[in-house]
Amino acid sequence: MALSLDERLRSAVAALLHATGESQADLAAALGVSQAQVSRRQSGAAAWSVAGCDLVAAHYGIDVLDLLAGPTRATESLPDHRRRPVRSTSRARQATAQGGGNS
Repeated sequence: MALSLDERLRSAVAALLHATGESQADLAAALGVSQAQVSRRQSGAAAWSVAGCDLVAAHYGIDVLDLLAGPTRATESLPDHRRRPVRSTSRARQATAQGGGNS
């Protein structure tokens, strides 16, 4: 079953938060709203406005249509400099998963 636009948007914002290592409080500060407002929007108790979508997309440096397309497109569009640094243990896991680890 396909996700609704609201669900895709909430999933995309959650994925962007994860990919950048930001918290809801960090996003709220960037948008000029309270953390509680971001939380309500992310839980579905309130809706993201069109203006809010524009602000979120601009904050992450992606096109608003990529944000609305869902979490995969949103995170793929995220500029490299906005991604959280990969921890060394994660790099080792990635190398192992890609066949680059020692056997």
